[in-house]
Amino acid sequence: MKKASNTFQFESEMKWQPAGAGACRQIMGYNDDLMMVKVKFETGAVGEPHTHPHTQATCVASGVFEFTVDGETKTVRAGDGIYMKPGVLHGCKCLEAGVLIDTFAPIREDFL
Repeated sequence: MKKASNTFQFESEMKWQPAGAGACRQIMGYNDDLMMVKVKFETGAVGEPHTHPHTQATCVASGVFEFTVDGETKTVRAGDGIYMKPGVLHGCKCLEAGVLIDTFAPIREDFL
């Protein structure tokens, strides 16, 4: 392994990084093959449509979001999940403030 996080991550010790207007993220556990990221959104914040070469799976920890993935739009809430294939256009709008848990394979080096 070239890159790897500490074994334990404590929210109170991790820095929040900007992730667009009304959003910020904390990098959780990672190694070369996998990364987990917590993203906090204010109501009305937008995750601009984008693509990347990573596989992404997202869990809605709290809040309500409108996600568009590959042209399909759905409203998701706490407990719901979203899967994004590599290279697929996707984005979201936060309808009620909340937190997403994003996982990526392989690691998003651009986040480090």
